[in-house]
Amino acid sequence: MLVVTGASGQLGRLVIASLLDRVPAGEIVAAVRDPAKVQDLAARGVQVRQADYDRPDTLAAAFAGADKVLLVSGNAVGQRVPQHRAVIDAAKRAGARLIAYTSLLHADTSPLPLAAEHKETEALLRASGVPFVLLRNGWYTENYLGAIEPALQHGALLGSAGSGRIASAARADYAAAAAAVLAARDDQAGKVYELAGDDAYTLEDLAAEIARQSGQPLAYRDLPQQEYKGVLLQIGLPEGLAELVSSSDAGAAQGGLFDDGRQLSKLIGRPTTPLAASVARALA
Repeated sequence: MLVVTGASGQLGRLVIASLLDRVPAGEIVAAVRDPAKVQDLAARGVQVRQADYDRPDTLAAAFAGADKVLLVSGNAVGQRVPQHRAVIDAAKRAGARLIAYTSLLHADTSPLPLAAEHKETEALLRASGVPFVLLRNGWYTENYLGAIEPALQHGALLGSAGSGRIASAARADYAAAAAAVLAARDDQAGKVYELAGDDAYTLEDLAAEIARQSGQPLAYRDLPQQEYKGVLLQIGLPEGLAELVSSSDAGAAQGGLFDDGRQLSKLIGRPTTPLAASVARALA
């Protein structure tokens, strides 16, 4: 049984979609906080079980019979370590023989503050005694696509990444990698995948690509981190999210979102989604 946590989220749904091309639906468990959100998966034969990271009592039934568990990192920054601990403990009690965890690119050395909780979760996995594999995901290209419309309206793409190169990939690429690892017949325990896009770009390159495809002028305006955070607060982002976005950009400026090992494309057996293709979809 392959259990995918966070299965109603954007990544989790894509993982299950990819798994459905590889294994029978009845061998897949969609573990979600609200089962009503994935009734479409149930209609396709996927087992749907309630699993709330904040309610460990729900996890035993969710993981019953689990062979492999995909722990999709939670989105509650600052609260993820106890959540992840609960999932790891439940998977261990269920007798899972592999936990795959969606960590962060080069989590052990990353300059991104976001890496701290991932490092702690990786330590929990090592201490658990359960075999595990690390899927150290780089940046999703989608993280930038939501900024296209306001950037075009104002004629400027804002950030604080400097000339840092960003090797992002589409969320679907990372989901395909997770599915490949879960469905693999060979032993994945102990492997660490540093997953990133085949090609890297700067935010200036991103602005130029948006301008090229939209036919509208667009420049990249680089700001100091705190100034960029202030702008994000002014447009209504909550404090925590503004800090996350701006500090991630600052980490990108230090090389935190770059990797040229191409492990992602090797794992999924095809090139990662080009930046131009993602921009085209967003503009469409």
